[in-house]
Amino acid sequence: MQRHILSRSLTLALMAGTLLAGCKEGPASASGAMPPSAVDVVTLNQTPLTLTTELSGRTSAHRIAEVRPQVNGIILKRYFVEGSDVKAGQVLYQIDPATYEAAVASAEASLAKAEATEQSARLKAKRYAELVKVKAISTQDYDDAQASWKQAVAEIAAAKAALKSARIDLGYTKVRATISGRIGKSSVTEGALVTAQQAASLTTIQQLDPIYVDVTQSTTDLLQLRQLYASGQLEHTQDGAVVHFVLENGAAYPHSGKLEFSDVTVDETTGMVTVRALAPNPDRLLLPGMFVRAILTQGEQPNGLLVPQAAVSRTAKGGASVLLVNADNKVEQREIEVGRAFHGNWVVESGLKGGERVIVAGLQKVRPGTEVAPKDVTPATPAKQ
Repeated sequence: MQRHILSRSLTLALMAGTLLAGCKEGPASASGAMPPSAVDVVTLNQTPLTLTTELSGRTSAHRIAEVRPQVNGIILKRYFVEGSDVKAGQVLYQIDPATYEAAVASAEASLAKAEATEQSARLKAKRYAELVKVKAISTQDYDDAQASWKQAVAEIAAAKAALKSARIDLGYTKVRATISGRIGKSSVTEGALVTAQQAASLTTIQQLDPIYVDVTQSTTDLLQLRQLYASGQLEHTQDGAVVHFVLENGAAYPHSGKLEFSDVTVDETTGMVTVRALAPNPDRLLLPGMFVRAILTQGEQPNGLLVPQAAVSRTAKGGASVLLVNADNKVEQREIEVGRAFHGNWVVESGLKGGERVIVAGLQKVRPGTEVAPKDVTPATPAKQ
């Protein structure tokens, strides 16, 4: 019985060994090598890229006018509501005009007196002009009469100037808004004594539509952009002066602005340059001092090339490299130069060209020189940054 069982066990073991040998000699033994590793590749395509930069900044009023009195006196009345919108020329305060009305009346009387004196001197000079011809008076008397008349004419001019000055001072008793905008709180009330050109302002008017957005940009970025322009890699776009904004809460501002200027002086402590944009503000959504982010369009790269970030690895020296699949489906390693990030991609500066295939998945299974089975994938590529 034991011999029968032992014989049966040996038979089963031999059959199992035969089956295993048959499996090992299957497809792998027929080809003589392992099949190529499957990898995902992306075919690079050149496309126009609009390059932008997002900078942080603060808003500031387009115009600011500090209202101060230009004559002395007591405030009789305030005509505006604090925090409201006012128009240029609108009366804000009334200063007691009594003394200035009296000064105007005195100047008018002086002018009338000067005009009467001039009339008498003119008639006398006219009579003396006839008498001197017949030698009835001396030439000296004629000259004195002419001088008196001219002096009277000059006194009229002086009286007119004094009257004009008095009327100007009387007009200044009505303190008016010099610009249109939103007015702040009043620092004085009725009954307060104010003086001409005083240091403290009565109130402040700020023009909020449009409004300035001041942002700062590093000189490193400016130099890099200028180098790209000089090399022909970037072109100025037609709407290069357009600026878009993002509010503090992350919401997009509904109105786009326009780039006004870039400062010509670099801040020595920070190495930054101030860039000012002008934004419409019809709804008064932006207030002075608010934090916003400005998206500046800086140029267009007509033949831009993007490589997925998943395909780029770093070398020991800190450079960038990718694995390519050539026409023979073999892997090649190449060092490249990349620029800024671009929605999950890197902007290629050099080292790659359109039509080449880079490996984005399966990198750990391959090495340069090995044959692979590439599978094309199409990642979503945005048209703008």
